[in-house]
Amino acid sequence: MKELPNPTFPLSQLGLRAALWPAPAATPASVPAAVLVPPVIVDARQGITVSWARHLDDVRAAQRLRHEVFVGEMGARVSTPLAGHDIDLFDDFCEHLLVREERTQQVIGTYRVLTPAQARRVGSTYSDTEFDLTRLRDLRERMVELGRSCVHPDHRQGGVILALWGALAGFMHRNKLDTMIGCASIPMSHNGVTSGDAAASIWRQLSASHMAPIQYQVQPRLPLPVERLDGALDVEPPALIKGYLRLGAKVLGAPAWDPDFNTADLPMLMRIDDLPPRYRKHFLGA
Repeated sequence: MKELPNPTFPLSQLGLRAALWPAPAATPASVPAAVLVPPVIVDARQGITVSWARHLDDVRAAQRLRHEVFVGEMGARVSTPLAGHDIDLFDDFCEHLLVREERTQQVIGTYRVLTPAQARRVGSTYSDTEFDLTRLRDLRERMVELGRSCVHPDHRQGGVILALWGALAGFMHRNKLDTMIGCASIPMSHNGVTSGDAAASIWRQLSASHMAPIQYQVQPRLPLPVERLDGALDVEPPALIKGYLRLGAKVLGAPAWDPDFNTADLPMLMRIDDLPPRYRKHFLGA
Protein backbone atom coordinates (compact mmCIF):
# COMPACT_ATOMS: atom_id res chain seq x y z
CA MET A 1 0.00 0.00 0.00
CA LYS A 2 1.27 3.46 -0.83
CA GLU A 3 1.53 5.97 2.00
CA LEU A 4 -0.61 9.08 1.81
CA PRO A 5 0.58 12.34 3.36
CA ASN A 6 -0.33 12.62 7.02
CA PRO A 7 -3.08 15.08 8.10
CA THR A 8 -1.06 16.87 10.75
CA PHE A 9 2.21 18.82 10.73
CA PRO A 10 3.29 19.23 8.03
CA LEU A 11 0.06 19.34 6.06
CA SER A 12 -0.09 17.47 2.77
CA GLN A 13 2.35 18.48 0.08
CA LEU A 14 1.00 18.71 -3.47
CA GLY A 15 4.22 17.37 -4.95
CA LEU A 16 3.69 14.06 -3.21
CA ARG A 17 0.21 13.41 -4.53
CA ALA A 18 1.01 12.21 -8.04
CA ALA A 19 3.53 9.71 -6.73
CA LEU A 20 1.27 8.50 -3.96
CA TRP A 21 -1.96 7.86 -5.85
CA PRO A 22 -0.96 4.86 -8.03
CA ALA A 23 -2.50 1.50 -7.24
CA PRO A 24 -1.24 0.04 -3.94
CA ALA A 25 1.73 -2.26 -3.89
CA ALA A 26 1.37 -5.85 -2.75
CA THR A 27 2.99 -5.23 0.62
CA PRO A 28 2.55 -2.36 3.10
CA ALA A 29 5.11 0.41 3.10
CA SER A 30 6.71 1.36 6.38
CA VAL A 31 5.87 4.66 8.10
CA PRO A 32 8.72 7.20 8.08
CA ALA A 33 9.90 7.81 11.62
CA ALA A 34 9.82 11.59 11.20
CA VAL A 35 6.09 11.69 10.45
CA LEU A 36 3.79 12.65 13.31
CA VAL A 37 0.94 10.15 13.17
CA PRO A 38 -2.31 10.97 14.98
CA PRO A 39 -3.29 8.00 17.11
CA VAL A 40 -6.05 5.64 16.05
CA ILE A 41 -8.91 6.32 18.45
CA VAL A 42 -10.57 3.17 19.72
CA ASP A 43 -14.02 3.29 21.29
CA ALA A 44 -14.31 -0.18 22.76
CA ARG A 45 -17.80 0.47 24.09
CA GLN A 46 -19.15 1.13 20.60
CA GLY A 47 -16.75 -1.24 18.86
CA ILE A 48 -15.38 1.39 16.47
CA THR A 49 -12.04 2.96 15.56
CA VAL A 50 -11.43 6.44 14.17
CA SER A 51 -8.39 7.22 12.02
CA TRP A 52 -7.13 9.31 9.12
CA ALA A 53 -6.48 7.69 5.77
CA ARG A 54 -2.81 6.90 5.26
CA HIS A 55 -3.03 4.64 2.22
CA LEU A 56 -4.92 4.70 -1.05
CA ASP A 57 -6.78 1.60 0.12
CA ASP A 58 -8.21 3.65 3.00
CA VAL A 59 -9.45 6.35 0.62
CA ARG A 60 -10.96 3.79 -1.71
CA ALA A 61 -12.90 2.28 1.21
CA ALA A 62 -14.33 5.72 2.02
CA GLN A 63 -15.22 6.28 -1.63
CA ARG A 64 -17.05 2.96 -1.76
CA LEU A 65 -19.14 3.92 1.27
CA ARG A 66 -19.90 7.29 -0.31
CA HIS A 67 -21.03 5.58 -3.50
CA GLU A 68 -23.22 3.18 -1.54
CA VAL A 69 -24.93 6.03 0.32
CA PHE A 70 -25.07 8.78 -2.31
CA VAL A 71 -25.71 6.69 -5.42
CA GLY A 72 -27.27 3.49 -4.12
CA GLU A 73 -29.40 5.04 -1.39
CA MET A 74 -30.00 8.64 -2.54
CA GLY A 75 -29.93 8.16 -6.32
CA ALA A 76 -27.13 10.60 -7.09
CA ARG A 77 -25.62 10.66 -10.58
CA VAL A 78 -21.83 10.67 -10.41
CA SER A 79 -19.17 10.52 -13.08
CA THR A 80 -16.45 8.31 -11.68
CA PRO A 81 -13.29 6.75 -13.12
CA LEU A 82 -13.76 3.67 -10.93
CA ALA A 83 -17.05 1.76 -10.79
CA GLY A 84 -18.66 1.60 -7.36
CA HIS A 85 -16.64 4.54 -6.01
CA ASP A 86 -17.64 8.21 -5.56
CA ILE A 87 -14.56 10.11 -6.77
CA ASP A 88 -14.11 13.73 -7.77
CA LEU A 89 -11.17 16.04 -8.44
CA PHE A 90 -11.06 17.33 -4.84
CA ASP A 91 -10.37 13.89 -3.35
CA ASP A 92 -6.69 14.00 -4.32
CA PHE A 93 -6.22 17.14 -2.24
CA CYS A 94 -8.28 16.19 0.81
CA GLU A 95 -7.56 14.41 4.06
CA HIS A 96 -10.03 11.55 4.62
CA LEU A 97 -11.36 10.67 8.07
CA LEU A 98 -12.66 7.14 8.61
CA VAL A 99 -14.69 5.33 11.24
CA ARG A 100 -14.38 1.55 11.07
CA GLU A 101 -16.30 -1.21 12.77
CA GLU A 102 -13.53 -2.73 14.85
CA ARG A 103 -14.66 -6.33 14.42
CA THR A 104 -14.92 -6.31 10.61
CA GLN A 105 -12.72 -3.27 9.78
CA GLN A 106 -15.52 -2.08 7.48
CA VAL A 107 -15.62 1.69 6.96
CA ILE A 108 -18.97 2.85 8.36
CA GLY A 109 -18.49 6.61 8.43
CA THR A 110 -16.37 9.20 6.67
CA TYR A 111 -15.66 12.88 6.13
CA ARG A 112 -13.19 14.55 3.83
CA VAL A 113 -11.34 17.70 4.86
CA LEU A 114 -9.83 20.30 2.53
CA THR A 115 -7.22 22.42 4.33
CA PRO A 116 -6.39 26.03 3.42
CA ALA A 117 -3.06 25.01 1.86
CA GLN A 118 -4.67 22.32 -0.27
CA ALA A 119 -7.56 24.62 -1.29
CA ARG A 120 -4.97 27.04 -2.67
CA ARG A 121 -3.32 24.22 -4.60
CA VAL A 122 -6.51 22.86 -6.18
CA GLY A 123 -7.72 26.43 -6.82
CA SER A 124 -10.95 26.48 -4.82
CA THR A 125 -13.13 24.59 -2.41
CA TYR A 126 -16.04 22.40 -3.51
CA SER A 127 -18.33 25.01 -1.94
CA ASP A 128 -16.91 27.63 -4.32
CA THR A 129 -18.45 25.66 -7.19
CA GLU A 130 -21.91 26.07 -5.65
CA PHE A 131 -21.67 29.50 -4.02
CA ASP A 132 -19.97 32.86 -4.44
CA LEU A 133 -17.82 32.84 -1.28
CA THR A 134 -16.24 36.26 -1.81
CA ARG A 135 -17.34 37.45 1.62
CA LEU A 136 -15.39 34.63 3.30
CA ARG A 137 -12.03 35.72 1.85
CA ASP A 138 -10.75 37.02 5.20
CA LEU A 139 -11.46 33.65 6.85
CA ARG A 140 -9.73 31.39 4.34
CA GLU A 141 -6.29 31.24 5.94
CA ARG A 142 -7.72 29.33 8.92
CA MET A 143 -10.75 27.77 7.24
CA VAL A 144 -11.23 24.12 6.29
CA GLU A 145 -13.98 22.67 4.16
CA LEU A 146 -15.85 19.59 5.35
CA GLY A 147 -17.54 17.44 2.75
CA ARG A 148 -18.84 14.09 1.59
CA SER A 149 -20.05 13.21 5.08
CA CYS A 150 -21.90 9.92 5.29
CA VAL A 151 -22.62 7.08 7.70
CA HIS A 152 -23.57 3.51 6.82
CA PRO A 153 -27.36 3.00 7.22
CA ASP A 154 -26.82 0.32 9.89
CA HIS A 155 -24.88 2.73 12.13
CA ARG A 156 -26.92 5.93 12.29
CA GLN A 157 -27.65 5.96 16.00
CA GLY A 158 -25.38 8.97 16.64
CA GLY A 159 -22.17 7.40 17.94
CA VAL A 160 -20.39 7.35 14.58
CA ILE A 161 -21.04 11.00 13.78
CA LEU A 162 -19.97 12.07 17.27
CA ALA A 163 -16.74 10.11 16.83
CA LEU A 164 -16.13 11.88 13.51
CA TRP A 165 -16.80 15.29 15.06
CA GLY A 166 -14.44 14.57 17.95
CA ALA A 167 -11.61 13.71 15.54
CA LEU A 168 -12.36 16.80 13.45
CA ALA A 169 -12.19 19.02 16.55
CA GLY A 170 -8.79 17.54 17.41
CA PHE A 171 -7.59 18.12 13.83
CA MET A 172 -8.65 21.78 13.99
CA HIS A 173 -6.95 22.27 17.36
CA ARG A 174 -3.67 20.59 16.32
CA ASN A 175 -3.40 22.59 13.12
CA LYS A 176 -4.47 25.94 14.62
CA LEU A 177 -7.53 26.26 12.39
CA ASP A 178 -10.72 27.86 13.64
CA THR A 179 -13.41 27.86 10.92
CA MET A 180 -15.26 25.07 9.10
CA ILE A 181 -17.52 25.47 6.10
CA GLY A 182 -19.44 23.04 3.95
CA CYS A 183 -22.59 22.31 1.99
CA ALA A 184 -25.25 20.56 4.09
CA SER A 185 -27.63 18.69 1.83
CA ILE A 186 -31.40 18.37 2.01
CA PRO A 187 -32.70 15.60 -0.32
CA MET A 188 -35.47 16.60 -2.68
CA SER A 189 -37.39 13.68 -1.17
CA HIS A 190 -37.29 14.37 2.56
CA ASN A 191 -39.63 13.26 5.34
CA GLY A 192 -42.22 12.08 2.85
CA VAL A 193 -42.18 15.30 0.84
CA THR A 194 -41.13 14.50 -2.72
CA SER A 195 -40.39 17.97 -4.08
CA GLY A 196 -38.28 20.94 -3.11
CA ASP A 197 -40.99 22.09 -0.71
CA ALA A 198 -39.22 20.47 2.25
CA ALA A 199 -35.97 22.29 1.45
CA ALA A 200 -37.82 25.59 0.98
CA SER A 201 -39.57 25.13 4.32
CA ILE A 202 -36.34 24.28 6.14
CA TRP A 203 -34.67 27.32 4.57
CA ARG A 204 -37.56 29.52 5.75
CA GLN A 205 -37.21 28.22 9.33
CA LEU A 206 -33.43 28.52 9.52
CA SER A 207 -33.25 31.91 7.80
CA ALA A 208 -35.34 33.26 10.67
CA SER A 209 -33.26 31.72 13.45
CA HIS A 210 -29.75 30.67 12.42
CA MET A 211 -28.40 33.12 9.84
CA ALA A 212 -24.77 34.20 9.93
CA PRO A 213 -23.99 37.94 10.16
CA ILE A 214 -24.51 39.70 6.86
CA GLN A 215 -20.76 40.16 6.28
CA TYR A 216 -20.46 36.36 5.87
CA GLN A 217 -23.57 35.74 3.78
CA VAL A 218 -23.10 34.18 0.34
CA GLN A 219 -25.05 33.70 -2.89
CA PRO A 220 -25.83 30.38 -4.65
CA ARG A 221 -24.65 30.00 -8.23
CA LEU A 222 -27.67 27.81 -9.13
CA PRO A 223 -30.35 28.85 -6.62
CA LEU A 224 -33.14 26.53 -5.56
CA PRO A 225 -36.25 28.46 -6.67
CA VAL A 226 -37.63 28.78 -3.14
CA GLU A 227 -40.02 31.56 -4.15
CA ARG A 228 -41.90 29.08 -6.36
CA LEU A 229 -42.06 26.36 -3.70
CA ASP A 230 -44.23 25.83 -0.63
CA GLY A 231 -42.10 27.06 2.26
CA ALA A 232 -44.82 26.79 4.90
CA LEU A 233 -44.51 23.08 5.73
CA ASP A 234 -43.72 21.97 9.26
CA VAL A 235 -40.76 19.73 8.46
CA GLU A 236 -37.66 18.86 10.47
CA PRO A 237 -34.19 19.46 9.00
CA PRO A 238 -32.03 16.38 8.34
CA ALA A 239 -30.27 15.02 11.41
CA LEU A 240 -26.84 16.22 10.28
CA ILE A 241 -28.04 19.81 9.90
CA LYS A 242 -29.69 19.69 13.32
CA GLY A 243 -26.41 18.42 14.74
CA TYR A 244 -24.47 21.27 13.16
CA LEU A 245 -26.91 23.79 14.60
CA ARG A 246 -26.45 22.32 18.08
CA LEU A 247 -22.72 22.87 17.64
CA GLY A 248 -23.29 26.56 16.94
CA ALA A 249 -23.22 26.49 13.14
CA LYS A 250 -24.78 29.29 11.11
CA VAL A 251 -26.45 29.28 7.70
CA LEU A 252 -24.65 31.50 5.18
CA GLY A 253 -27.41 31.94 2.63
CA ALA A 254 -30.17 30.47 0.51
CA PRO A 255 -29.81 26.91 -0.79
CA ALA A 256 -28.27 25.95 -4.10
CA TRP A 257 -29.70 23.16 -6.19
CA ASP A 258 -27.34 20.29 -6.96
CA PRO A 259 -28.91 18.50 -9.95
CA ASP A 260 -26.46 15.57 -9.88
CA PHE A 261 -27.21 14.69 -6.26
CA ASN A 262 -30.79 16.04 -6.53
CA THR A 263 -30.38 17.93 -3.27
CA ALA A 264 -30.75 21.44 -1.96
CA ASP A 265 -27.40 22.44 -0.46
CA LEU A 266 -27.28 24.90 2.42
CA PRO A 267 -23.98 26.74 2.91
CA MET A 268 -23.00 26.49 6.56
CA LEU A 269 -20.20 27.88 8.72
CA MET A 270 -19.03 26.76 12.14
CA ARG A 271 -16.40 28.46 14.31
CA ILE A 272 -14.50 26.68 17.09
CA ASP A 273 -15.09 29.74 19.29
CA ASP A 274 -18.84 29.27 18.87
CA LEU A 275 -18.92 25.72 20.23
CA PRO A 276 -21.25 25.57 23.24
CA PRO A 277 -19.30 24.90 26.46
CA ARG A 278 -20.53 21.31 26.86
CA TYR A 279 -19.39 20.37 23.35
CA ARG A 280 -16.09 22.21 23.79
CA LYS A 281 -15.44 20.15 26.92
CA HIS A 282 -16.55 16.92 25.22
CA PHE A 283 -14.47 17.36 22.06
CA LEU A 284 -11.50 19.45 23.29
CA GLY A 285 -11.46 18.81 27.03
CA ALA A 286 -11.50 22.59 27.59
